[in-house]
Amino acid sequence: MTNTPRAFLSHLFDCAVAAADPLKALQGRLPAKPKGRTVVVGAGKGAAQLAQAFEALWDGPYSGVIVTRYGYGAPCTSIKVMEAAHPVPDAAGLQAAQALKAAVTGLGPDDLVIALVCGGGSSLLPDPPEGLELADLQELNEALLASGAPISVMNDIRKCFSGINGGRLAELAAPAQVCSLIVSDVPGDAAGEVASGPTVAGRPQPSSVAAMIRARGIILPDRLMTHLDAQRDGEAPRLVDRNETRIIASAAISLDAAAKAARAKGVNAWVLSDRIEGEARDVAQVHAALARQVADTGFPYPAPVVLLSGGETTVTLRHKGRGGRNSEFQLALALALDGVAGMHALAADTDGIDGSEDNAGAFVDGTTADRMRRAGSDPQTHLQHNDAYSAFAATDDLFVTGPTGTNVNDFRAILIGDLP
Repeated sequence: MTNTPRAFLSHLFDCAVAAADPLKALQGRLPAKPKGRTVVVGAGKGAAQLAQAFEALWDGPYSGVIVTRYGYGAPCTSIKVMEAAHPVPDAAGLQAAQALKAAVTGLGPDDLVIALVCGGGSSLLPDPPEGLELADLQELNEALLASGAPISVMNDIRKCFSGINGGRLAELAAPAQVCSLIVSDVPGDAAGEVASGPTVAGRPQPSSVAAMIRARGIILPDRLMTHLDAQRDGEAPRLVDRNETRIIASAAISLDAAAKAARAKGVNAWVLSDRIEGEARDVAQVHAALARQVADTGFPYPAPVVLLSGGETTVTLRHKGRGGRNSEFQLALALALDGVAGMHALAADTDGIDGSEDNAGAFVDGTTADRMRRAGSDPQTHLQHNDAYSAFAATDDLFVTGPTGTNVNDFRAILIGDLP
């Protein structure tokens, strides 16, 4: 049933997720079987489901190992599934990184490595370079998550503190062929940014990263900055000629699927962008302004119309409340649309988990902020404390899906007008 705003918005989310279904994404995208061995490696919050889909489609011998977040595993036959912490790495992730490196070591030119990569892999594959420890990478991730920096900046920084990212895993696999099948969760679908690119050649110059850290005011422990400053510029990837990269699912594909689903229900759809970045609460203000403009003018589409967008917003942590970037976006949107009739919105992470909580996101309408106040929660205070989860829990507006098996990042939908 999709005849209520929440059911309709949930339906669009489901269609977006279905468009990134691992089995659908992999069909027709697998490389030819090699003369030698086939080794599968992978990392990310949807890596186990990708591995499961691979096993259903591949008709030759293979072995492999992948790592995913705790609770995101899926049963596989010949591929070992490991689980580790996300978004801050732990010792299990350290073991997983070593297992992936061991799996691709000692291969020959007739062998094939298939890398199944999706969002979340950066923290699931901690591999501290010489002179650093796991605790250093934990501090690094905590600092980056609190900084409000875009994902591209965070991943460029991570590449300078890793023995596996920035194409280093592919270099270790040489002279084997490497085919990376990537579910993109980054704005613009830059393959080397997904999971910090363990099998995609390319990494920034350390001096540029150090300058970027200082220019943005990102505070890293002295031990990390000393390690970064000691690195030399000029390191180049050692292997690029036998690497192939394929984006098999993305926000653009999923948003297009959601738009088609809306039109099939008689609702106009406008995809604003699949690569929106910025502070979540600021992006919410812009979305609210666009929604009100469309409602007032009927341009470019008359109501009913749904505005769709994707990408990855960020949150600068000012307090240690509960909630992720989609919940914070929604809380800011609730305040911006306070008292506005005829609008309903859903923002959620397509992997099913917003930040580190159990919800994917939250629902909002013009009554949300007032209902929070009547429930004893001041929405403005919750926003200032980065505590959107608690505010939405008080009004039963959390959107909970559980792990979806994929990850094409943020999904936002604002319905303007009544359903037909």
